[in-house]
Amino acid sequence: MRAYTARTYVSILASAAASTCSAANKMKAGVVFMHGLGDTPAGWSDLKQQLARFDARLKSPEIEWTFPAAPIIPLTINDGATMPGWFDLFDWPIGPDAKDDRARVLEGVEAVRKQIAKLEASGVPPERIVVGGFSQGGAVALNAAYRHDKKLGACVALSGWLTLKEDFAGDLGPAASTPLFWGHGVQDDKVLFPLQKIGVGLLTQRGVKVDASQYPMGHGAHPDEMAKLAKFVGDILFPDS
Repeated sequence: MRAYTARTYVSILASAAASTCSAANKMKAGVVFMHGLGDTPAGWSDLKQQLARFDARLKSPEIEWTFPAAPIIPLTINDGATMPGWFDLFDWPIGPDAKDDRARVLEGVEAVRKQIAKLEASGVPPERIVVGGFSQGGAVALNAAYRHDKKLGACVALSGWLTLKEDFAGDLGPAASTPLFWGHGVQDDKVLFPLQKIGVGLLTQRGVKVDASQYPMGHGAHPDEMAKLAKFVGDILFPDS
């Protein structure tokens, strides 16, 4: 029979605790989702319940859902009137040649990075973090995900568009491995439908795996879109279930 010293037992217990902690962290996940122009976090805070109705895996208490708030900023398209927005808009509707607000887009990216860092600090691995958003929030999510220095679990863009397209002409590094779900309405009169094809095409050329789908709607969300998104997120966060 092998003899163990007190120090050996302490070492074994510490190793077991570390293993348990590591296993627990692998179960933890995070979703960071940004609202659109003029909205607040409350506008999308029921997303977790919506998606869980389509995919029971997303009821997991291990998922931390975060809905950041955009700052209150003046909007050029509103003659300078203020409202919640991730960045300024100079053109309406948003088309392929719309002018970008580089400084504020990058501020939005930094806000998302801080949320990612908080999740990682709490033990969530980056490959189990999903970053997404609707409309302007989707535009910020795309820039945050594909400028990130690590592969994330996934990116989600709902009725969004790719701003600062000139920045995505080269190698995306590890971010190119982050899969993307992009849903868009064919009748969208605010973020015009052709923007989906432009953004998907550019990111696909950079090696991003994109699940793009279209729905018979305007600027909003469709039940079929939510069902498909739920399966997409569920498969990302729980690939073995």
